[in-house]
Amino acid sequence: MTTSPDTAAQLPGEYAEALAAFAEELRVHRNASEHTVRNYLSDVRTLLTFLTDDDGHLPLDAIELGNLRQWLLAQSRSGAAPATTARRIAAVRAFCAFCTRHQLMRSNPALRLASPRKASRLPAVLQQRHVDAVMQHTETEPSEVTARTDPEETGETERSPKDEALRLRDAALLELLYATGARVSEIAALHTTSIDTDRRLVTVMGKGSKERRVPFGLPAQRALRAWLQRGRPVLENDRTARDATALFLGARGGRIDVRQIRSVVHTATAGLPDSPELSPHGLRHSAATHMIENGADLREVQEFLGHASLSSTQIYTHVSLGRLAESYRQAHPRA
Repeated sequence: MTTSPDTAAQLPGEYAEALAAFAEELRVHRNASEHTVRNYLSDVRTLLTFLTDDDGHLPLDAIELGNLRQWLLAQSRSGAAPATTARRIAAVRAFCAFCTRHQLMRSNPALRLASPRKASRLPAVLQQRHVDAVMQHTETEPSEVTARTDPEETGETERSPKDEALRLRDAALLELLYATGARVSEIAALHTTSIDTDRRLVTVMGKGSKERRVPFGLPAQRALRAWLQRGRPVLENDRTARDATALFLGARGGRIDVRQIRSVVHTATAGLPDSPELSPHGLRHSAATHMIENGADLREVQEFLGHASLSSTQIYTHVSLGRLAESYRQAHPRA
């Protein structure tokens, strides 16, 4: 279908009304992000489109488990990846539960709908020595992303004030990402008022607009103070005035975005030997893994990361067990 997932065009009236009501439920009552809403509506559309043909559509209250299984089979035959199928099943389950609560369906046909098993892939993490190397390098050298001028070309012996400001920003970004384990979107959304450098605390707005306070250490404190006192004022301009309290600024003065942060992290970690290619989420994984390796309690790490469920945090125990197994193979005489 060519319509956007948030519209009800080209669906039968009954389906269109139910989908519109479901969208309102997600936005108003569940406080879902627009990204989640778009994905859920698009996923439910695949089912509703499957149940519609030239002869009409299957009424909502006539949908049975067998119809959902036929839809799943069609998804599989179309080449949908297991992870995509699992996401679509989650959306359809939520939609069917909504329809049942509002008496659009007599019973919930998705209760016994099984999800395909997703391949378990452990997240890439940096070794602790690699994290130290990244931070030390950023303290002294501008990255390829931030370096805008070449001293040999300009005849200057020192980097420009703007390049130095960007270096200070990158150092603060990397320190804060690793120190707090925050999501890249959470870091991009921070305000200057979100940071308490004296008490070394940052107030983060997480998923579902849930607020949490996360501590950070002395290296992040030093980097943030240097950025706020000597870096940020250099980049401030008319663009900054549109979002005056943005903590991190881009080279043009506006609030930094997620794409720019990803670029900073990728460039800072790209040259590390024997290290995986890393994203901001990789720094989050690394922070959590290192905390568990150094004795942190799983529930403490859950609070630190802002996970709603402990099951989301348990993957880091698998990462640490993987490291333990590797160390065992290398060091134990009878491994």
